[in-house]
Parts: sequence; structure tokens; C-alpha cells
Amino acid sequence: MSFLKRRFSKASFSPRRRALLTLVGIVLLAVCWMGYIGAAGLSGISSKDMDWDGDGQVSGAEIAQSYYAVVVDKTTQGNRTCSTYRWFRGGKEIRVECRTELHPDPAAAGKK
Repeated sequence: MSFLKRRFSKASFSPRRRALLTLVGIVLLAVCWMGYIGAAGLSGISSKDMDWDGDGQVSGAEIAQSYYAVVVDKTTQGNRTCSTYRWFRGGKEIRVECRTELHPDPAAAGKK
């Protein structure tokens, strides 16, 4: 018993492993937080559509903002799916993108 107590009483991680484990934990917490707030960067938007200030050019700062400052709310009404992009702080709406998706008729699919 004293062997097990002695073996597991000391931390078996080197400082380099502790730093790596801490970094992985921080990254995991950041991704979870971004998923919780609905960050636009995780919603599937392409980087060419991340022009938040409307000047026609996408900068690195705007891409970074899509992960911490811009959130997306997705709504579905029938075949229409809308994504509303807004600022995380203040909630001011940036833009709304809607698309109509054609779904096959379930009754027609059952006849085949």
C-alpha cells in the first residue's frame, strides 16, 4: 500500500506536460464558450462573408470578431432558413441572410 501511496502522491506530469494540458484546457473552454454564445465563426459562415463593417473588404480583425464579438441566431420557417448576425454586446443587428431549401415531398417519396 505504501508503494501505491508513494507512486501516486507525486505529480507525474513534467512542467512541459502541465503547460500543454493547461493550454488544451483553455482552448477547449474557449470553444465551448463560443458554442454557447453562438459565435458566427463556428456557424459555418465562410471567411469572405465576414465583412461586418460593410466596406467590401474582409480584414483579419473582422475574421477574429466572428469568433468573439459577432453571434448568429438561426431561425427556420417552413423551407426558409434565416441567419441573423448581430453584435454580442448591445445586440445591434448587422445583417440577415435567408435561403430557401427545397425538401422533397414525403408523400411523393413514399410512392416510389
